[in-house]
Formats: sequence, structure tokens, C-alpha cells
Amino acid sequence: MTEDTSRMPYQLPFPKDVQDEIVIPNAMNCDERLWVPQAENVWFRPLCLNRSQGYWMNLLKVRKAGVLSRHRHPQPVHGFVLKGRWHYLEHDWTAEEGGYVFEPPGETHTLVVPDDVEEMVTYFQVNGVMCYVDPWGKVTGYEDVFTKIDLCRKHFAEVGLGEDYVEQFIR
Repeated sequence: MTEDTSRMPYQLPFPKDVQDEIVIPNAMNCDERLWVPQAENVWFRPLCLNRSQGYWMNLLKVRKAGVLSRHRHPQPVHGFVLKGRWHYLEHDWTAEEGGYVFEPPGETHTLVVPDDVEEMVTYFQVNGVMCYVDPWGKVTGYEDVFTKIDLCRKHFAEVGLGEDYVEQFIR
């Protein structure tokens, strides 16, 4: 008779330099201090800030209607709508609660939250840089994993968690 090993954990050691996992229980219903202000009525909740590969994963929360930003992605972006809905001026689709969006490299778009949406929350994985642009493509600003880390450090220090609080999200 063969021993059933299907429920046996992996028995060998992990690689010596493997990083720890990031586990965030109840990421949606968390302490409001963990939501980093990005603009008026716009916050992000860091989940993973990967400085070695240049991407970040976060929850984006918006509590206002209207144009959020116009931006360009030189790398792919993935999004999953957890609450509310939004759309891009440049496309005829709407990202709704429970919906997934893939944004290919080179995509430029203007994010809009409709007037009747009180709160929108979307999980995003952003790879590389997000360039803010005017309607003709002139760059007006940018975000990358390092600007996100800096925003987190400053905010967490201001709300009493300490600037090192962000370290748990950095890989």
C-alpha cells in the first residue's frame, strides 16, 4: 500500500535567499490610515511594491465622480474592479464590479468615474512607469514604484505608523 502524500507539505528547504510572502488579511476593510492619499478623494492601498522588477500592486479607491487622470503605460497593466465602475474616454466599454481589464503596453487613456458612482475600488497591477499626459501626449508627470514607496513613507509617518511601515510591502 502506498502512503497518501497529497496533504503532506513540501519537505525540502526553500532556497536560501527566497523572500518572505506578503499576506494581507482583509485588505479591503482595513484601517483608513493604510490608504495613501494620491489626489483629492483618491487613495491607494499598497499590496506589493516590487522595486527589483519595477511594478506595484494596489487597491485604488476613488470617492468622486469625474476625470481622474489621463495617462500612458509603456508596460502592461491588469485591473480587477472590486466596487463601483469606471471607463476610459478613448474606449466604448465600462469596467464594472467583478470585471477584469488588461491594458496593453502603449495604451493611453483618460480614466473617468461616472457621476452616479459614490465609491470605486479597483485592484491594479502596474508594470513600469505611468506617465501623466495632456491630450496631445506631452508628459506632465509620472509615477513608478519608487514614487509610490516615497508617498507611502511620507503618509505612514504622518499618520503615526512610522515611515518604515511600508517595508512590509516592498520586495
